Amino acid sequence: MIKDKSFLIVGLGLLGGSMAMGLKKWNHKIYAIDIDKNAIAYALENGIIDEGSTETDAEIIGKADVIISGLYPSLIVDWIADNQKYFKSGALVTDVTGVKGAIVDKIQNILRPDCQFIGVHPMAGKEVSGVQYADPSIFLPANLIITPTEKNTQQAIDFIYEMGKELRFNNICQLSVAEHDKMIGYLSQLTHVIAVSLMNANDSHNLKEYTGDSFRDLTRIAKINEHLWTELFLLNKENLVQQIETFVAEINDFKDALEKEDVEKMKQKFITSTERRKYFDK
Repeated sequence: MIKDKSFLIVGLGLLGGSMAMGLKKWNHKIYAIDIDKNAIAYALENGIIDEGSTETDAEIIGKADVIISGLYPSLIVDWIADNQKYFKSGALVTDVTGVKGAIVDKIQNILRPDCQFIGVHPMAGKEVSGVQYADPSIFLPANLIITPTEKNTQQAIDFIYEMGKELRFNNICQLSVAEHDKMIGYLSQLTHVIAVSLMNANDSHNLKEYTGDSFRDLTRIAKINEHLWTELFLLNKENLVQQIETFVAEINDFKDALEKEDVEKMKQKFITSTERRKYFDK
């Protein structure tokens, strides 16, 4: 199903580069477009891609059976609108964007009828950015979320499953666009808010001299791209605000139990959290 396909990565960052490396191992042709000439040069020199450009290249775009956008969500719709005239008939377009509600309908409404867009979200990453840090092993413990709509064929959904298997994702699942954004508001965006808030709550530069693994683990994702994550948060504002309110309510409930020295309530919270965390260890 996925044999001998040509892939175009638009936006050759950490995720795009890692996907390029993972797909190249299966002998697919890999092309890339990125405004950063150093990113293209690095990818070519290290055999990550077969061909690349820093400008819109109709020939490269037209070669691709599959186009994977690694662009910011604010850019992806316009890029597709401006360049779909170059797409090969039957091209499958997908993305790695962290929010879907803000882009999926818009793209599917403007896309040529002989092409398809299907949303994809690799739940993987590092605290660094750029193709020079690309590493397909980041997908091994990770989940891949597919967000198909009624406008997607089963063949396209099956293709993305096969692509996910080639990239060796640990788990591949489907959510609706709305379910995805609600879930991501909790699992990803709220956790980043918590990590950022922990770092901002105390400005002591000596914390590193005293900290243990718990603080380091909790704040690992506090090293954050301010441009991308501001955009992601705003595009999923309603879901994220709701999740923050739920979390604050839980924090206040714990604070209340502590102030009242409600030992049983505190112990029950510990028991519940321990039991729920065990699901992640299976």
